[in-house]
Amino acid sequence: METSELLKKVRQIEIKTRGLSRNIFAGQYHSAFKGRGMAFSEVREYQFGDDIRDIDWNVTARYVRPYVKVFEEERELTVMLMIDVSGSRNFGSVNVMKKDIITEIAATLAFSAIQNSDKIGVIFFSDKIEKFIPPQKGKKHILYIIRELIDFHPDDTKTDISQVLKYLTNAIKKRCTVFLISDFIDKGNFKDALTIANRKHDVVAIQVYDHRETELPPVGLMKIKDAETGEERWIDSSSSKVRNVYKEWWKKRQQEMGEIFKKCRVDSVSIRTEDDYVKSLIALFEKRN
Repeated sequence: METSELLKKVRQIEIKTRGLSRNIFAGQYHSAFKGRGMAFSEVREYQFGDDIRDIDWNVTARYVRPYVKVFEEERELTVMLMIDVSGSRNFGSVNVMKKDIITEIAATLAFSAIQNSDKIGVIFFSDKIEKFIPPQKGKKHILYIIRELIDFHPDDTKTDISQVLKYLTNAIKKRCTVFLISDFIDKGNFKDALTIANRKHDVVAIQVYDHRETELPPVGLMKIKDAETGEERWIDSSSSKVRNVYKEWWKKRQQEMGEIFKKCRVDSVSIRTEDDYVKSLIALFEKRN
């Protein structure tokens, strides 16, 4: 993409998503994601009713009477956006591709974060870690993130969600809020990696998909291509049996994915490219309150 065209696109995304985050999400974001972490503040003498698990044994031994640690809510949050940049994001059957919606959602969350004085970082992933942008504050940092969201070109086209979750668990030491934004078209099993990641961090899953992925149109013989592997095959979409098999496959896939999120205790939302993602995000935020 040419520089002038890219800057124009960045500006368009900035105007739209900054307005959304300021006017719509400010309160919901703050209440849904602030105060989740607890930081050590001070010690004081033990009082009746205090949790014995909070006793500071070193201080207790020094003063020969029990002292407990006092914790307070961490007001500053670190937010990580994990963005799926695999080949399947370049699909859309209406007027917009999955990539475009992912970009807008990520930008909106980024502006919501900095308006609450939170740090924001990004991990772009395919079947490997494509790029890591360390968490920082500030508008300049956000505009850099938006530019990368629009014009980033990955090396690989496949998806490995398990790989990026393991990277997150190992690379990010401090507890943070993580938005995993993907279509979740992944032939691997990421349940174990998600369980471990969500124990350390607060992971939220956002699925972006196109309605054409849910069912086949009855248009006769058609060639379909796997955007991640490049594999091509012909199918007869005029056959109701073929269409029903595909539809049932999609339903089963969504059900299995939902069960994984539930077992891992991960809040999630599924957003179609033609839907109003604002309503979906607000519903997600309210669910967490």
